[in-house]
Amino acid sequence: MTTSPLAEQARAGQVGRSGRNRPKRGEGQWALGYSEPLNGNEQQKKDDNPLNVRARIIHIYSKRGFDSIDPADLRGRFRWYGIYTQRRPGLDGGKTGALEPEELDDKYFMMRVRSDGALLSAQALRTLGGISTDFARDTADITDRSNIQYHWIDIRDVPEIWDRLAAVGLSTEEACGDSPRGFLGSPVAGVAKDEIIDGTPALQEITRRRAANPDYANLPRKFKTSVSGHPSLDGAPEINDVSFVGVEHPEHGPGFDLWVGGGLSTNPMLAAKMGVWIPLDDVADVWEGVISIFRDYGYRRLRSRARLKFLVADWGIEKFRDVLETEYLHRRLADGESPSVGVGNGDHIGVHEQKDGLFYVGATPTVGRVSGSLLTALGDLAEKYDVQGVRLTAYQKLVILGVAGDRIDDLLDDLEVIGLSARPSHWRRSTMACTGIEFCKLAIVDTKNRASALIDELERRFPDIDTPITVNVNGCPNACARTQVADIGLKGQLVLDDDGNQVEGFQVHLGGGIGLTQGLGRKLRAHKVTSAALDDYVSSVVSAYLADRTDGESFAAWVARADEVLLRGEQVAELV
Repeated sequence: MTTSPLAEQARAGQVGRSGRNRPKRGEGQWALGYSEPLNGNEQQKKDDNPLNVRARIIHIYSKRGFDSIDPADLRGRFRWYGIYTQRRPGLDGGKTGALEPEELDDKYFMMRVRSDGALLSAQALRTLGGISTDFARDTADITDRSNIQYHWIDIRDVPEIWDRLAAVGLSTEEACGDSPRGFLGSPVAGVAKDEIIDGTPALQEITRRRAANPDYANLPRKFKTSVSGHPSLDGAPEINDVSFVGVEHPEHGPGFDLWVGGGLSTNPMLAAKMGVWIPLDDVADVWEGVISIFRDYGYRRLRSRARLKFLVADWGIEKFRDVLETEYLHRRLADGESPSVGVGNGDHIGVHEQKDGLFYVGATPTVGRVSGSLLTALGDLAEKYDVQGVRLTAYQKLVILGVAGDRIDDLLDDLEVIGLSARPSHWRRSTMACTGIEFCKLAIVDTKNRASALIDELERRFPDIDTPITVNVNGCPNACARTQVADIGLKGQLVLDDDGNQVEGFQVHLGGGIGLTQGLGRKLRAHKVTSAALDDYVSSVVSAYLADRTDGESFAAWVARADEVLLRGEQVAELV
């Protein structure tokens, strides 16, 4: 992949876009000549390629221990290998913004393992499980980036963990940091009967071009990628920086549309749809073009404006396409139609026939929480049932591919025994939660345990609900659990209870969605709910929806028209 000579010169700090030296100010865009770092994060990346930290971890820090780690590596470059210090135990949510980073740090680490759409074998699953039980106190979560996330990792054990992962084709490289984060693919790629196109070859080529590539190791911020040819939009394309979305062109046949600039956090934006047609063999080239635009033109002055979504919002999709085609691809993309919404639920839960006559089975843990013991047991089941493999999903779930039809019932029963369900309640299926205050230094409230308790209560109160209502529980404003694109999104914060005490609670977002529904949730002004009152509040809103909906009306559609008094959980009795 080549970029324009001007951009190459600009990255070297030689010229600005006009061909003349530029003053070192503005948004810090390399392609406009702003080559000097404008904040501490940019300075760290200029001082040393973050990928170089791997050698120091192996040869110095793992041998000398936690106290030997350079702070610039500890709270900066370690992220390029999927490693963050976790929250020191015993610190309540009020300490999150009040203490310095070193006061929040524990001497143990969270570690993320990328899956990048890979088909995990029985051996890979048992390796992931063994790492957890040997080094992570049996912790493991499936994240909504299709990662496996561990806790309680000691720096001394990291080289051994890396060796074990490498033996089964897995890695932590660039699972975090200002880099191309873990890639999302369709969990049913290559097997689904209704798939438009199998994006696996493109995802594999993108992975090859990314791996240990210094050209993409210094981006303005994180960069999230999705490639899926399934019509359910199961790769969450609306909220990724770059997404390749399967489409059928009337002349050219199956290919991909390009969506750019999605992202949530404190300034949520859904991706802009370019309306093009890209053949499978060109996907990796276009991906390199988009990530190079972000590297060269992305904003580097303020971290809060450094995501690609801000550049896309300022430029508009037409200018973005023009720069991509003229400066990076040096060719025009074919026009095409963009998909509107997904054709079905993209979590793939349940039993589905494959195009080869076998079946795939989507199963869920509770809010993504698994364990090393569970992953090892899942590996044993994969071997026992001689399946093709397991993929992780963008919804904290997993899909088992290649199950023989006459063995499905036995597999479903065995999954329940180890803590997974392919026959979950609507509530268990549709609720996600981030890590929360248990381990995350940014979190303010508990999430995993609180969401699990909420599921139990909603199953008791609404056991026969006939429509899924998504509930996303997040521990802080950063929206790792996608607060703004859930039917009921709960953003953790400290609130006042009726007695004026500061307690854990949530800001409420209602009626958002991706896939079947595409839109950001409705935030109720000055409306907060305490964690203790959460069960009753959610029950009130659900009851109002069930009483007030029209035939076939979705929760999101109802929220868009409902009286705010109902959304605040009031006057339900009158409707019932």
